[in-house]
Amino acid sequence: MKGSKLSDSNGESSSALMCRGVRGAITVASNDEDEILEATRELLQALIASNDMKVEDIASAYFTTTQDLNATYPAYAARQLGWCDAALLCGHEMDVPGGLPRCVRVLIHWNTRKSAAEISHVYLRDARSLRPDRKNVPPVRPRQMSQIESAVKFLSMTL
Repeated sequence: MKGSKLSDSNGESSSALMCRGVRGAITVASNDEDEILEATRELLQALIASNDMKVEDIASAYFTTTQDLNATYPAYAARQLGWCDAALLCGHEMDVPGGLPRCVRVLIHWNTRKSAAEISHVYLRDARSLRPDRKNVPPVRPRQMSQIESAVKFLSMTL
């Protein structure tokens, strides 16, 4: 179905309805229930606005917090905004040494006709540091790749 076209009520073709992932993150100053909920609402409203989303098109959302945030469930903020029919789940982010502290992240599964390239991911406050320019992502060190992956990479560079 990827790449297929559908006709709308006017007979014009449009992109197929796809489930897309929309990512976002925001930081808070402290492990406080009101602060976590306020920041999560700010993040969700920014994601909705920047992608022109309709709440009824959201299938689900997975919220994570760093280990230092446990005063409330960030999904509660989505319920406060009227996300009553979307499946919501919360969990803790991996505790990676040197990781960004006091951070709420979300992955929204959104039914849309937009392409993946048209999706706007939103990172607010100190969470802006989580999204480096993808061209600046460090290369995979050879010991992190299998022999087959190394061979494919070598061949793609030489052809």
